[in-house]
Amino acid sequence: MKCLMKTALGIGSAVILMASAGHASQTSDPRIQQREQNQQQRIDQGVTSGQITPREAGKLERQQTKIQQNETRMKSDGKLTKQERRKLAREQDRASRNIYRKKHNNKKANVSGNQHS
Repeated sequence: MKCLMKTALGIGSAVILMASAGHASQTSDPRIQQREQNQQQRIDQGVTSGQITPREAGKLERQQTKIQQNETRMKSDGKLTKQERRKLAREQDRASRNIYRKKHNNKKANVSGNQHS
């Protein structure tokens, strides 16, 4: 009986996850999602290499969070309009420039692999 309950719960969970994934794909723009992932990778790479300090990373992360919150709010009616997509693209352009500037300024973080003895 326990095995049957676990199987039923597993199937139920899978159905809910697939339904929510299907809904998310209808309201998401793959270009927006890919760009968010790319920018997150750029931030992570900058932190790892020491090009971005922890303080700078915090600012960039907050900017990314704000963009994601704006996207969620815009999608609350079930779709993104062309105007909303353009606004998100502008926000992502601004964030991309900020990532570039932070990676190429003179501030460097101490990274254990980059220290000279």
